[in-house]
Amino acid sequence: MEQANSMPIDYLPIFLQLLVAVGFGVSTIIITHLIGPKVRTENKLGAFESGIEVIGNAWQPFSIKYFLVAILFVIFDVEVIFMYPWAVNFRDMGFQGLIEMFIFMGLLLLGFIYVIKKKALNWD
Repeated sequence: MEQANSMPIDYLPIFLQLLVAVGFGVSTIIITHLIGPKVRTENKLGAFESGIEVIGNAWQPFSIKYFLVAILFVIFDVEVIFMYPWAVNFRDMGFQGLIEMFIFMGLLLLGFIYVIKKKALNWD
C-alpha cells in the first residue's frame, strides 16, 4: 500500500485559515477596546440580571441533581450517536452486526435501568 507523502506546502491553507481566525479575534478585541466607551460608573460596573434588582448572594449553590441530569443526558446522547454509523453499515455487517447492536442496546438499557433504580432523574 502506498503511503501519501505530505509536503509542508500542503498545510499552507490550514495555517492561513488559522492565521486569519486568530488575527480576526485579536484585532476585534483590540479595536473594540480602543473605540469603545471609557466611562466607568458604579451603575455600569454593577451586576445586571435582565433588569431585575439583584437579591441575595449570586454564589448560592445549585442542586447536584441539575448537573447529574445534564451529565446523564450527555452520556446517553453520545451512546445514541454510535447507532448512526451502525445504521449506515447495517447491510455490510450482517447478522453479527445485528447481534452486536443488541448487546450494545442491552448494556445501554441496563445503564438506564440502573439510573432509574437509583432515582437519579427525580428532582425531589
